[in-house]
Amino acid sequence: MSKIELSSRQEKILQIVKDHGPITGEQIADQLNLTRATLRPDLAILTMAGYLEARPRVGYFYTGKTGSQLLTEKIKKLQVYQYQSMPVVVDESVSVYDAICTMFLEDVGTLFVVDKNSSLVGVLSRKDLLRASLGNSNLEAIPVNIIMTRMPNITFCHKDDLIIDVAEKIIEKQIDAVPVVKHTEHGYEVIGRLTKTNMTKVLVDIAKDEII
Repeated sequence: MSKIELSSRQEKILQIVKDHGPITGEQIADQLNLTRATLRPDLAILTMAGYLEARPRVGYFYTGKTGSQLLTEKIKKLQVYQYQSMPVVVDESVSVYDAICTMFLEDVGTLFVVDKNSSLVGVLSRKDLLRASLGNSNLEAIPVNIIMTRMPNITFCHKDDLIIDVAEKIIEKQIDAVPVVKHTEHGYEVIGRLTKTNMTKVLVDIAKDEII
């Protein structure tokens, strides 16, 4: 949702509800010398934005929340699935050389390693691959399962987790990406990723007031 710039009429509606709430739509319309139908879009906007609450057979209440408070509440409700991106996975049997090629071709900083059942078994970062390539001339002979970070040392999340909680994990662990997983009979299937870039997208949306 784009940033809501309240009109003068909407500001008047807020003031009326502050002073006289709970108050019905008809009573608000009477005070403004307008019809209920004319006010309906304004009341809907103010209610959806969180400035007002509407209760059946009672009327409208002012929530008492500022724009910044409403935005903070929205941010705290954001879930992983709203910002996750597609994961890039490799089989645990591939070589370090192949993993490096995949990482650069896909232009990502983290690869997720899966077994024959497509279950998450490891994570590869740019640092892991760089460390493995230093001093080794035959990277095609080194399988990634030798150098990857393994379970249970992998930080992961689920699509319904709160983004703010995952962001704290990324900061705490000093990692670039977290796999989004779902539980299967074989383990955890990777269904997405949440990265620092995704977090930056959240910041951009906040700056543009596009948080829904």
